[in-house]
Amino acid sequence: MSSQEIQRPEVDYDGLAELLGDRVIGRETHGNAEAFVVRPDEVQDALFTLRDEAGFDHLSMVTAQDYEDRYESIYHLTKYDDRTQEVSVVVPTPTEDPVSETAEPVFRTAEWHEREAYDLVGVEYEGHPDLRRILLPETWQGHPLGLDYDQDRPQIVSMERHRNPLQADHRDEESDTMLLNIGPHHPATHGVLHLKTVLDGEQVADVEPDVGYLHRCEEQMAQTGNYRHEIMPYPDRWDYSANMTNEWAYARAAEDLADIDVPEYAKVLRTLGVELSRMTGHFLAVGTFALDVYGDFTAIFMYAMRDREKAQNILEDLTGQRMMFNYFRLGGVIWDVPEPRDEFFGKVRDFLDDLPGALEEYHDLITGNEIFQLRCIDTGVLEPDVAKQYGATGPVARGSGIDYDVRRDDPYGYYDELDWNVVTEDGCDNYSRVLVRLREVEESAKIVGQCVDLLEDWPEEERTLQSNVPRTLKPPADAETYRAVEAAKGELGVYIRSDNTSKPARFKIRSPCFHNLSTLPEMANGEYVPDLIASLGSLDIVLGSVDR
Repeated sequence: MSSQEIQRPEVDYDGLAELLGDRVIGRETHGNAEAFVVRPDEVQDALFTLRDEAGFDHLSMVTAQDYEDRYESIYHLTKYDDRTQEVSVVVPTPTEDPVSETAEPVFRTAEWHEREAYDLVGVEYEGHPDLRRILLPETWQGHPLGLDYDQDRPQIVSMERHRNPLQADHRDEESDTMLLNIGPHHPATHGVLHLKTVLDGEQVADVEPDVGYLHRCEEQMAQTGNYRHEIMPYPDRWDYSANMTNEWAYARAAEDLADIDVPEYAKVLRTLGVELSRMTGHFLAVGTFALDVYGDFTAIFMYAMRDREKAQNILEDLTGQRMMFNYFRLGGVIWDVPEPRDEFFGKVRDFLDDLPGALEEYHDLITGNEIFQLRCIDTGVLEPDVAKQYGATGPVARGSGIDYDVRRDDPYGYYDELDWNVVTEDGCDNYSRVLVRLREVEESAKIVGQCVDLLEDWPEEERTLQSNVPRTLKPPADAETYRAVEAAKGELGVYIRSDNTSKPARFKIRSPCFHNLSTLPEMANGEYVPDLIASLGSLDIVLGSVDR
């Protein structure tokens, strides 16, 4: 299907209000969607109604925040079949008793989100199957994103908590299973990730991803920075393998909040840079996955790094950086393509001309390899309905046949003006997810080629890089919005609430890796340990994005 813009019906919010009935006790207008306020004990009823009767089957994110007079949880809902259809459910709770009903029976992805909300903000969710901290240690005192949090409070941990958590080998007479710790310092975990794995014989009976080792308070740092210049350098650090898309996630939310337009020329430059960045991410994902699955370092991994380097060289020419690009500015980009322009465009075209041959090599060495096929076909199976329950997006969802891509389904930048296709595979396994990434490199190449053609022919007098943006941005009080982009890993979104100052009152990051990693137990149960490692690698997570 082409990315050409599709006319879709507007959301009938009055109809939704009638459908929800007396569950609605208030109504708000956010920048991206209408929001319905419901009582804390009617969360599941409201969400079941919106999911089953109105088709809102995708819980993008849960945002928790602390006001002077209340706590608040916001459930951001949309549809996998129509991303432009959005609605939010707002659940206020009193400050003295911040308890609301869990959404986990409606959307499985709410389990991790509500744990994070409890951990960082302090909201409790009644009926939650496992309400405990997810990013901070269990012994942590206080909730860092709460208004009453004392940053100078000492964290006192009892001696008992310092004992070695790894007990000596012992046998429990009542159990035949074995606990196997994988990580947190293990090359196959792609970062500081701990997998608490329970084995029944040689098969995985249960696995629990233990995250939080790389938590860096990105949301809190954004809340202490000015919109105009001080926040933009941070997004590059979230997913640092394909990171220019992160800048667009922040830019899209802030520009929506402050009503900032972006010149058409700058949109093309953004699209060019982001698609090159997407390719660097997919090259790294494919190369490291082959290394995980059958240890091919000399050929496949180095081939992938070779092609990633070519794309990074182009990005270095464009931005001046090889990793933390900081190329976006609110209202546009920092500068134009380097001079001489013909030389830069020639370098990009040479890269694109070499890609078809390189991709044939990948298919010969990877997807056509018998060992790779044996390890990946029918392993790590993630059925579409399960993927949707966990809020999976990106190649993980599209590898399960879910035709969902924010670039096409909620157009931004220059995507709706270009000719390209959304890639899906219906195998639902580790093999399909690799195929999606390789085919997406081809689509990104098509987009980059069209951007080069446009930039080359763009009249010199119309090459506007940035719109006029006030030196100090102060969006109105209590304006709220959630905006998302299609990162290499999936839907990357940012929620911002303003308070008429130059800094966000609340800044929340929707990480595709956070959702995708939560699907791992569904993919790994019943598999062997090597298949667990393959499934983890196929998710292509970056812990900087998971933990933020």
